[in-house]
Amino acid sequence: MTTLKVKFRPSTVKGRPGAIVYFVTHRRIVRQITTEYKVFPWEWDEKRSCPAAMPDKERAGVIQMITGKLDEDLKRLNEIIANFDRLQSDYSPGDIITEFRRSGKRKNLFVFMESTIGRLMKLNRIGTAKNYRAALNSFKRFRNHEDIPLEAIDQMTMEDYQAYLESTGLTPNSISFHMRILRAVYNRAVRQGLAKDRTPFHTVFTGTEKTLKRAISIHEIKRIKHLDLSLKPHLEFARDTFLFLFFCRGMSFIDAAFLKKTDIRNGILTYRRHKTSQMLHIKTIKPIKELIDRYSRPDSPYLLPILTHPGRNERRQYETALRRINNALKTIALMVKLQVPLTTYVSRHTWATIAKSKNVPVHVISDALGHDSMATTEIYLASIDPATIDRANELIIKDL
Repeated sequence: MTTLKVKFRPSTVKGRPGAIVYFVTHRRIVRQITTEYKVFPWEWDEKRSCPAAMPDKERAGVIQMITGKLDEDLKRLNEIIANFDRLQSDYSPGDIITEFRRSGKRKNLFVFMESTIGRLMKLNRIGTAKNYRAALNSFKRFRNHEDIPLEAIDQMTMEDYQAYLESTGLTPNSISFHMRILRAVYNRAVRQGLAKDRTPFHTVFTGTEKTLKRAISIHEIKRIKHLDLSLKPHLEFARDTFLFLFFCRGMSFIDAAFLKKTDIRNGILTYRRHKTSQMLHIKTIKPIKELIDRYSRPDSPYLLPILTHPGRNERRQYETALRRINNALKTIALMVKLQVPLTTYVSRHTWATIAKSKNVPVHVISDALGHDSMATTEIYLASIDPATIDRANELIIKDL
């Protein structure tokens, strides 16, 4: 004989809701399942062992949802028990709980997010997958590695998570980074019918705060360009890589790393952005060609010597090269007394800032950078002629 009971366990923290717990008893052995459904003491009907009806409209909806989930869970548990009894197998409460968790895993955040990360990896969106992994690991630490049903994620959960992130010393923008990723995953689950949208991110920070300046001036670019680094080849290559990215309209480092010699035809460099898959075309003006001629290796299919062992764990080579070049750029920043931390990304931000200062239209800058957001799309009505962008690029570079 197997019995199921539902009980309420108050929170040890004053003013916080308690958890609803299932107790499974079989052959006098008792095991429990602590659910993710939270109610306050006054919202629990002890006699009926279920949530009580609430006059408060906001909480009434939550209580109704929890009541529905309790009914679903108990129905599933009873079906599992009935199945074990039908098979006349020798089972334990632990077997019941294991099967209950297995059958409900698809609707749990950790499992669903793992599948999302796996799909991103298959689509070769490695950087995005790494960001999702970072957000998942952070949320796992907050949850002490205990998964949570998608349906149980509510505003209170995310407010508690935000408080946890704040306690670790993260900046608002870093907190927003994690929140926006979790929101994207949650919305995907809602679209797939795995959860009803309870707007859990409505009361947490998912915006951006103004950050420190990331662009440098054209005069600072000149100082970097004219540094004599001939006796320090690693600094010289880092500087020239930075300039190459700048000359190529603020190209992303990952895109530069994977450029191939075959990407240049008739004086036009054509590549597809790793981040958005958007195709871009750049005229190989003299400064670009000079750097390519200086660093191109005859035994490599790549345009620049960033990936030095073709076909051998190229992603790791890229990441190692990025760290090495950014470390070298920090040294260069000290040499020219920059007030801004110098990284490969600064070249991108700088190109856009200088272009704007020269009255290059925003829609031209957006097209040049290969932006692919809704905000960018709304800016222009038609694709910009590549020649227009090339003229803008030459206008910027001619001052160097």
